[in-house]
Amino acid sequence: MRVMAQMAMVMNLDKCIGCHTCSVTCKQAWTNRSGTEYVWFNNVETRPGQGYPRTYQDQDTWQGGWTLTKRGRLKLKAGGRLKNLATIFASPKMPSMSDYYEPWTYDYESLTTAPAQQHTPVARPKSLLSGKDMNISWSANWDDNLAGSTEIVPGDPVLAKVSDKVKLEFEQTFMFYLPRICEHCLNPACAASCPSGAIYKREEDGIVLVDQDACRGWRKCVTGCPYKKVYFNHRTGKAEKCTFCFPRIEVGLPTVCAETCVGRLRYIGLVLYDADLVLAAASVPDEKDLLRAQRDCFLDPHDPTVVRAAEAAGIAHDWVLAAQRSPIWSLINDYEVALPLHPEYRTMPMVWYIPPLSPVVDVVAETGEDAEDPGNLFAAIDTLRIPVEYLAELFTAGDPVPVTNVLRRLAAMRSYMREINMGREPEESIATAVGMTGADIRGMYRLLALAKYDERYVIPPTHAEQAHGLEELATDCSLDYDGGPGMGGSGPFGEGSGSQTPLAVENFAALKTRQRSDFGTDPADKAARVNLLNWDGNGSPSGLFPERRDTDNPADGEDRS
Repeated sequence: MRVMAQMAMVMNLDKCIGCHTCSVTCKQAWTNRSGTEYVWFNNVETRPGQGYPRTYQDQDTWQGGWTLTKRGRLKLKAGGRLKNLATIFASPKMPSMSDYYEPWTYDYESLTTAPAQQHTPVARPKSLLSGKDMNISWSANWDDNLAGSTEIVPGDPVLAKVSDKVKLEFEQTFMFYLPRICEHCLNPACAASCPSGAIYKREEDGIVLVDQDACRGWRKCVTGCPYKKVYFNHRTGKAEKCTFCFPRIEVGLPTVCAETCVGRLRYIGLVLYDADLVLAAASVPDEKDLLRAQRDCFLDPHDPTVVRAAEAAGIAHDWVLAAQRSPIWSLINDYEVALPLHPEYRTMPMVWYIPPLSPVVDVVAETGEDAEDPGNLFAAIDTLRIPVEYLAELFTAGDPVPVTNVLRRLAAMRSYMREINMGREPEESIATAVGMTGADIRGMYRLLALAKYDERYVIPPTHAEQAHGLEELATDCSLDYDGGPGMGGSGPFGEGSGSQTPLAVENFAALKTRQRSDFGTDPADKAARVNLLNWDGNGSPSGLFPERRDTDNPADGEDRS
């Protein structure tokens, strides 16, 4: 048994309202600079839909993730070493810019400098790539709230796996939001695809990062990642991806997307796993067994044998205690309501999801029946096969049984807790029907509905004695290049962690100057620039207020009264 620690996240999809706050704050913190205009480390997709980039789940086209050989060995779907070497200078299996979207801004300067005229001037959309006028036809969330659109939905690779009848009924009954970040997999295909060895998985917490100094821009990682969460910065010629906000994690703070989440749907914590079991778990022949195989890799942090092995492996005692309090272990292994995204890719993802129960509840409520009654809810789950089949294609490699079990447990929690909230004795038979006890139901309810900040985010800070090693790792990740998220202005990690001018409020002329400069930022007009978004309220920046006059010594000729 080789015990290792892994930072992980669980998202409760029942709580996501599709506000995109997580996407915007992540964008502002990490990808608000030249070369990353189209990059969204965090994005929120409407399901069913094509996703971002378009049809990224169609691995027959993009060849991401792993597959099994005839001998039962794992092999990159895009090909082995020889094929990678043969196509190293031109990797054809990558989304094009049209599959992402051509980023744009508006020429707002035309509005402020236009002369008096009969017609209102227009701020036309300008491409951030070519600088020319463009017609907007797609974006990172173009299909937002369009789950029933006959133009958007047919392109969903997951929906294509179900019957035509399901498609017809699907658009009438079902829609939910799916926030996505890098999965920080236990078996990352991006790292295995990189010819330069620039992508690495941190030993102490499992976060997957890109060494910007070692990256040579081969872009094989973009092909290898089945979730398409590795991006190419056309300005620097380097690959970039979600960092799980590791500078925040190291000091015990949650990621920016989790910190700013309006619905409080994200949980972050530490899990212990047996590294010796990962390869065998990812290699099980039947895709439907991958969920159980990955769960079996996780180690019970309350087991004395595991605790001793963890401390013998160099995992600090307070980290073991954090793993014992982790909401991740509870949701994945204790209550078994969290599921991985596309386990059939065999990357062993570590961002898991609690599937939404709300569509089932809404369907019951629309009939005029009691939507909280366990008999009604359980019957609806058993008969409403359409969402269960779709969710199974997302989370359990097409096996509807685990999804049904999760939905039944969530339904049981609603019914059981309603009895308590109504002042009645709860029916233990409700908990027994889903293989749980009343104490289990109450514990799951507290975690999903009432958990406070320190219960949702159990993140042990890094030890001071590891500071030197972590400093070297941070240098490898190279956050401190010109214009990078480690340079200039106030940001989510304090002074020096943000950009002076948010991309969203720059005009087209400023963006063009910034992109064509020799540096990531153009400080030429810094002295004359006043940005209210970055002003912390302290002091009086030059140009923000009129010059103060000395009333005791007025200028000559000025009225003294």
